[in-house]
Amino acid sequence: MDKNSLNMNVLIAEDDIISCRALEKNLQDWGYEALVTKNGEEAWEIIRNGGIRLAILDWSMPKMNGLELCHKIRNEYQPKEEKYIYIILLTGRDLEEDIITGLSAGADDYITKPFSYMELKVRIQNGERIIALQDLQLQKANTDSLTQLWNRKKILELLEEELNRNFRENKPVGVIMLDIDNFKTINDTYGHLIGDKIIIEVASRLQKQMRTYDKIGRYGGDELLLVLPGLSRQDAKNIAERLRKSVCAEKIQTDAGALDTTVSLGVSIFDKASRPSTQKIIEKIIEESDHALYMAKGRGRNITVVSEPDSAIEKDTK
Repeated sequence: MDKNSLNMNVLIAEDDIISCRALEKNLQDWGYEALVTKNGEEAWEIIRNGGIRLAILDWSMPKMNGLELCHKIRNEYQPKEEKYIYIILLTGRDLEEDIITGLSAGADDYITKPFSYMELKVRIQNGERIIALQDLQLQKANTDSLTQLWNRKKILELLEEELNRNFRENKPVGVIMLDIDNFKTINDTYGHLIGDKIIIEVASRLQKQMRTYDKIGRYGGDELLLVLPGLSRQDAKNIAERLRKSVCAEKIQTDAGALDTTVSLGVSIFDKASRPSTQKIIEKIIEESDHALYMAKGRGRNITVVSEPDSAIEKDTK
């Protein structure tokens, strides 16, 4: 496997069988996973399913040519997806106006037939570098700088995605609102640098206890929002309790000494979608988990409270 490869899936859309096989073999030799299609419509279906980061498209294909596919990717797919698809257009056309037409359609690069496969390899590696740079910029835009968790905007987007999956697959979604007990006192007594250290360590301990497909983000201040797909009410409570105990099991070491730290958690469950998520539903779920957190604080802190099913959410889904 080529050490420079990111092991990404590369889509090949080429109707010439010999060229297609040669492309596929070279890509596999370079360490890529090649997905082969023979016309633009097949390629479009694969792209719509996600997971493609780099596409090699032939200009002349049946059903939908490379230019038309470029337009669809840029105008219909890309606006809805954060991760960028890098497009290399293959063609026998080498006039300046053809190159301009291809790039204007949305292609990132252009290579004319016949071409050297080593040249293609270098162009693919250039595409990888651009993809990696854009992914890094996207990660920074979506990440909380202190905790390296998702930021508020991104965690709410992920919550919406899981609620829409709930609509499609009829699976529940658990939401936990968590904050650090007496955090203002910690800041006032020891200073904000110590407070930051506490938040960072709490986030780290929580992440170690979460499933790979759970999501956690910094909602604001010392409040964290967790999205737990596919959990029943009792399962969500059990996980919340495990998370709570993971934080308070050991003191947190700081420059001010070892500090006892506890958290309170409010849990809500959404499992009755009859249509895709709306902003009103999201706000109601956040309100429910926040209210459960408020109740946990009122009951003495360092506990988990699970909200009762709320008919108001059911009404919002009808």
